[in-house]
Amino acid sequence: MSEGMPIPRKTRELHNHHMDSTVWDEFKFRDDDVIVATYGKAGTTWTQQIVAQLLLGPDPELKTGDLSPWLDLRVIPREVKLPMLEAQTHRRFIKTHLPVDALTFSPLAKYLYIARDGRDVMWSMYNHHANFKALAYDAFNNSPGLIGPPLDLPPADICVYFRDWLERDGYPFWPFWENIRSWWDIRDLPNVMLLHFAELKADLPESMRKIASFLDVDVRAEDWPELELFCTFDWMKANSAKTAPGGGIFWEGGSDTFINKGTNGRWQEVLPADDSKAYEARAIAELGEECAAWLAQR
Repeated sequence: MSEGMPIPRKTRELHNHHMDSTVWDEFKFRDDDVIVATYGKAGTTWTQQIVAQLLLGPDPELKTGDLSPWLDLRVIPREVKLPMLEAQTHRRFIKTHLPVDALTFSPLAKYLYIARDGRDVMWSMYNHHANFKALAYDAFNNSPGLIGPPLDLPPADICVYFRDWLERDGYPFWPFWENIRSWWDIRDLPNVMLLHFAELKADLPESMRKIASFLDVDVRAEDWPELELFCTFDWMKANSAKTAPGGGIFWEGGSDTFINKGTNGRWQEVLPADDSKAYEARAIAELGEECAAWLAQR
């Protein structure tokens, strides 16, 4: 660990219709585990695909959605997912949407945290939420162990959705600012790498090489063209059933809906200027100017 920086400790639990952080208390780390962390809709699946291909590829048949489960998703019983992860013999890569202080942190695992401007996050989240099937609501609201209110249908107006999310800090999902802040605060730890969605968009090959270096993965020069191809958004969209969680079972339109646009700035011509300014002011107040500027990349 960096000199003077203590190992992060779990100090609380986070429960809602999606998450149960207590599963981390039972998870048995391996020294080479990779944890892919985000608030959500910030490039999680994209980063999982990159990690999958770097560790196990190049292979167009990899089913990333199955190989890399969301550990704290409460609707999958821990009696199912923990043995499944224990049985994996390859280098594991696991997804979480928790802030640092609500998960168990291993000093030997590698952590990739991916962030994205909150306005872009919410435009993607709205598509995600608005296309949930009845099956999804049944899973989130009726699975045993729900703590907190159920997940409701989203409003018809995406700007109302955004305002609710901003004013109620992450409603109807989970708090946004603490998630970003908790990972930003440990960015200098040697086993933590912060990524930004805009970086992946701007230069995917270079981003993949940085991730490979961070993960200590040696890639043969002749493999790079295919690795890069299988991690492009267009390839993932065309092969969405392999990359989407559960093959896209929870969404109208299936995996093609889950792997949606992959673009930033869709809010710019829709979100009123006052709402955008309110978001920007809140970002600075919650994160400080340096982190807020980093998050605002597009």
